[in-house]
Amino acid sequence: MQNPPLLSAVVLAGALSALVAGCGEERSEGPPVDESPVGTSSGALACSTRITYGDRWIHPGHPEQYDVASGLVTWDGSCVNEGTNSYAVLSNGWKPYFTGRDACVMALDTDCSGATSCATRVTYGAAWLHPSGHAAQYDDVGGRVTWDRGCTNASPNSYTVLSNDWAPYFSGTDACGVALRYTGCGGLYQNPVVPVDCADPGVIHDGTQYVAACTSGGAANAFPLRTSKDLVTWTAAGNIFPSTRRPTWATGDFWAPEIHKVGTRYVAYFTARHRDGKLSIGAATATSALGPFTDLGQPLVHDASMGMIDATFFHDTAGVPYLVWKADGNAVGQSTPIYGQTLSADGLALTGTRRTLMSNTLTWEGGVVEAPWVVARGGYYYLFYSGNSYANSTYAVGVARATSPLGPYTKLGNPILKTAGGWVGPGHNSVVTGPGGDTVMVYHAWNSAHTARVMLVDAITWPNGWPAVPEAPSSGSRPMP
Repeated sequence: MQNPPLLSAVVLAGALSALVAGCGEERSEGPPVDESPVGTSSGALACSTRITYGDRWIHPGHPEQYDVASGLVTWDGSCVNEGTNSYAVLSNGWKPYFTGRDACVMALDTDCSGATSCATRVTYGAAWLHPSGHAAQYDDVGGRVTWDRGCTNASPNSYTVLSNDWAPYFSGTDACGVALRYTGCGGLYQNPVVPVDCADPGVIHDGTQYVAACTSGGAANAFPLRTSKDLVTWTAAGNIFPSTRRPTWATGDFWAPEIHKVGTRYVAYFTARHRDGKLSIGAATATSALGPFTDLGQPLVHDASMGMIDATFFHDTAGVPYLVWKADGNAVGQSTPIYGQTLSADGLALTGTRRTLMSNTLTWEGGVVEAPWVVARGGYYYLFYSGNSYANSTYAVGVARATSPLGPYTKLGNPILKTAGGWVGPGHNSVVTGPGGDTVMVYHAWNSAHTARVMLVDAITWPNGWPAVPEAPSSGSRPMP
């Protein structure tokens, strides 16, 4: 592995007295500290460091996953194995333990002088095979790097692949060990970010906050809304259609909502079953992404011979609006083309000619391609989509790209997101820019009991001109998006 030049290490602070109880199995003594800054005798506000521990942290009697300590607290990234567990030693003497060997993962965020932009220190276990001329046991990397704790044996050694495609090798079989320190990344999170049913999440940023809308099926209040500042902590925010405002043309099956800014208004595109029995695409307008929404009074897309579902909206790089959606052919034993067509400037009427952007042609897609989402980037339009059966582990996310918004689109081939990490049938995604500036995928997957499609968030990378979702669906701690 060719590692990049090392960044400057964070300057270690002197030993600081601990002001919070319960950080780990051993620590300095001291009274609890409030999260708010502590006043000094001169009236100035003391700085503090928030230490967020990874999901393997051993913390009996400590309900929170973090501590807030007075002053600048640092960690050199070293992880010491002790029996079947491991521990780290922080600059203030705290000694948090973690379940498993080489299991130390922490995020340190401070308002003290010396705070840095988001960076990762990757510290390798003792068996790491150093590249020539690389004496240090670690690498410092700008941004977020993750590890899913996978290890591949390549006799007589073993290796793992990090989220940035680095492949460190280790001496011996099953010898991979990596500790991760995040500084300035805002803490850690763990999927799911919405632990209750939230299928087909349509997510946008309205300029102030993220807004998510989810499938509601036959519920009286259609399409629950949630808001978030960070894509991780979500708060209920009503519904697109409370029971008193449901579209008069729709009888039920309220699926796959998305809210988009079109001109000066917001338009909610959604699927519902028409009075004639066909699934159709509707549209409703509001001055706010949280409504109240007013339905058009009739479907935007309706075909008496075929159901039409899963609408998404995007502007091309010239500002022209488009609607992309799926024909529900799989419900009647036919193929499932995904269509695209231009829209009027207000997003409420189809114009131009409908084009077929793709259909189910690859083995992994089975009888279905659906749930499109289009992103313009680097001269391409990337069409994310889901394939196969939403009900089981065959469901997955694929991607195709084109240089024109209406194609022709070329598929990458294999899916970029599939069942893994304890999550089944991941799919029906949105793509947004996270608070930290990275591209982020928001999607659903079945929980372990297979009783709900919960909402997950994972970072997207762009190697070789195509998107990837490394080490996803994730189940362990990850740096905040």
